[in-house]
Amino acid sequence: MAVFELILSIVAAVLLSSFLSRFIPRISTPLVQIALGVLMAQLPFVPDTRLDPELFMVLFIAPLLYLEAHEINKSQLLKSLKLSLSLAVGLAIAIMVVVGFTVHAIWPMFTLAAALALGAALGPTDAVAVSSLSHEASLSQRQVGVLKGESLFNDASGIVGFQFAITAAVTGQFRVTEAVGEVVVSFFGGALFGLVVGLLANWLFETSRQLGWETTTSRILLELFLPFLLYLGAGAVHVSGILAVVAAGLMMRFDRTGIGPNVARTNIVASSVWSVLSFSLNGAVFILLGLLLPGAMRASWDNPAISNWTLLTIILCVSAVIVGLRFLWVSAMLRLAHAEDSRKRRHMTPERWRSAAVMTFGGAKGTITLSLMFTIPYTLADGEWFPMRDELIFIAGGVIIVTLLLANFMLPIIAPNKAADDSREITEASIEVLRRTVEELAELTTDENRAPVMAVINSYTQRITRLKKRLGETNADARAELQLAALDWEKDYVKRRLAETRIDPTLDTHERDIRVEACERLLDQIMTTLRHTHTEHDSSHVLWQIKGRVHSLQRHTVIVSRRAANKIRRSTPMFSEDEVYGSMRDLQTDAIDHVIDRLYEEMTSTTYDTEIVSGLLLDYRRAEASLKSRPNMRNSASLSTLIDAVKRESFGIELGVIQDMLENGDITRAQAKQLRKNVYVMSVAADANF
Repeated sequence: MAVFELILSIVAAVLLSSFLSRFIPRISTPLVQIALGVLMAQLPFVPDTRLDPELFMVLFIAPLLYLEAHEINKSQLLKSLKLSLSLAVGLAIAIMVVVGFTVHAIWPMFTLAAALALGAALGPTDAVAVSSLSHEASLSQRQVGVLKGESLFNDASGIVGFQFAITAAVTGQFRVTEAVGEVVVSFFGGALFGLVVGLLANWLFETSRQLGWETTTSRILLELFLPFLLYLGAGAVHVSGILAVVAAGLMMRFDRTGIGPNVARTNIVASSVWSVLSFSLNGAVFILLGLLLPGAMRASWDNPAISNWTLLTIILCVSAVIVGLRFLWVSAMLRLAHAEDSRKRRHMTPERWRSAAVMTFGGAKGTITLSLMFTIPYTLADGEWFPMRDELIFIAGGVIIVTLLLANFMLPIIAPNKAADDSREITEASIEVLRRTVEELAELTTDENRAPVMAVINSYTQRITRLKKRLGETNADARAELQLAALDWEKDYVKRRLAETRIDPTLDTHERDIRVEACERLLDQIMTTLRHTHTEHDSSHVLWQIKGRVHSLQRHTVIVSRRAANKIRRSTPMFSEDEVYGSMRDLQTDAIDHVIDRLYEEMTSTTYDTEIVSGLLLDYRRAEASLKSRPNMRNSASLSTLIDAVKRESFGIELGVIQDMLENGDITRAQAKQLRKNVYVMSVAADANF
């Protein structure tokens, strides 16, 4: 039962991290998940976590590396293979040696073999962290290919080096010839095993598909089963399971074979399953890392015989050694590389130095490092306790956090994501979001809701058409500023109408209540949109947002209380929703007329360009025509209510599409924020269609 509770807690934390990442875009998702894991470790109801390193490698690392290898850009990997292998093998060995001798020199209480084991564990980079961090900065395809290629191959070199160093530390003996032989067999044997199994799996999938034996269920189950089979099978023949998984992932091509609707449906389902599984496993990996770090580091931190300042100093020194050595290694490899056209070595330009820095800070350490450290035995061959075991784990955990923090904050500085400010890319992304939203709306169409859904789809089609025309605009920021100004004009107009309605002596109580309700509802919509889209962060704006949210909460409380009282008394409400809806539409028409008048005034000013004002004026004209074209606004309230319900659902679909595109790396966090802002602007007056 405790294991089940732990699984539920981890899944809940992964789900929470997906929401938190939206509100703190400056912090990468892995760091958010580590922080949640640390918080979970302090909660009394979360069961104690015990990591079985071998189970961890099979359950998490094997499927994640398989998926990473399967989806990596193969052509880009081949172009950067030399540099990736140099980092994965050469640099990993260099880090093992340099870190080992450095730690042993700083603190001789660490035996040389134990210090070398620490260096070997710190060699591998984290493929999951690399994939996540690559979305936060403007990395070139070559840089991403090098980093992902390195993370795929360096696990084997790090694991093998760690095992030999630990063997030497436990037994006190190290046979170089035997060690080199085992490394060669494990490395190349694992790659060969993966290639053979990959070829057999390709043949199996293609044959079963041609014979008509394949079903969606069998295909997905076999696909999910494959990485676990590879890892365990490689271990049974004493070769590297990590390399076997990577090699097979690079070979597999079953999702690109066959044609027809059934094949397409199977591929779509398989892709969706892997998408959910990969996000869950990725998140669980870092949640586990956060759960384990406090316990791993507490034993050393609370030990009075160990100086905490000494531990922190070693963490900083080891981190500096790793970062410095990695920068020198990458710079040397870039200097020695030959140009593809002239085949001559290229000089180090500022751009190439920046590229070296990007690939340096992009090599963050992660869960494989910590899982290796937990495999350190408690005793030596002679029965004595393994010296400084807790301190080794503490140092490894500290270096992981330092490298993740450096990657999170240094990469956006060195390689800022310029696409965040590219209005053309924002417009193109908006068009793609609208297209996907229309596709999902079309799938929801039934005989009962066909009329309102088709009306909403038509409005989306018009938006797509206008966005395509807008691709030629040069000042999209000015247009967005004018849209917000127009919302402020609507807000001021509705406020004035509300004040006039409350003191109008010509209205009876019933009509006054209806008009006041309509004003307050429309004002709530406008204020909600302005709160979501406002970009200032001064104290007065924060206070304004708080007041607005309190007012909105009060309004909703009054509405809910009124409805509850009517149900208890079983009485008819003072006014019907159709009456309020009709009055609200009349008010909205008047507000649009007011904004149109203001836009005509802006045409003669120099605040905004004439073409921007005329474009927005045309949008408001369309909105006015759409409202006035309805034959009887009050009698068509039921149909309009259905249309509004579909519109609200479509906005939710849009936000979901934006999140999916963000998680898939199609857009950046800054672009996602801008796209969400556009959705909030649209939600205030859906009929306006802009």
